[in-house]
Amino acid sequence: MERREFIGTLAGSLLAAPLAAEAQPAGAKIYRIGWLGDGTRIARESNTLGPLREGLRELGYVEGKNIFIDARWSDGYETSP
Repeated sequence: MERREFIGTLAGSLLAAPLAAEAQPAGAKIYRIGWLGDGTRIARESNTLGPLREGLRELGYVEGKNIFIDARWSDGYETSP
């Protein structure tokens, strides 16, 4: 039985090795920006979020590569304090 266990463990580790090799490099960091906008997404995205994305591109950030923008919109719902 020891031989079968050894072969099973070896096969399992060989199958798991490619999954571990695809991890991100230690130096690559993806920054996340949370954006909460008022109004509807269609009406406001081009006026408010567009210039932010453009400015970040000018600074060398590429969305999906080294920065992620998580945008949420109120869709006209207002809350009172």
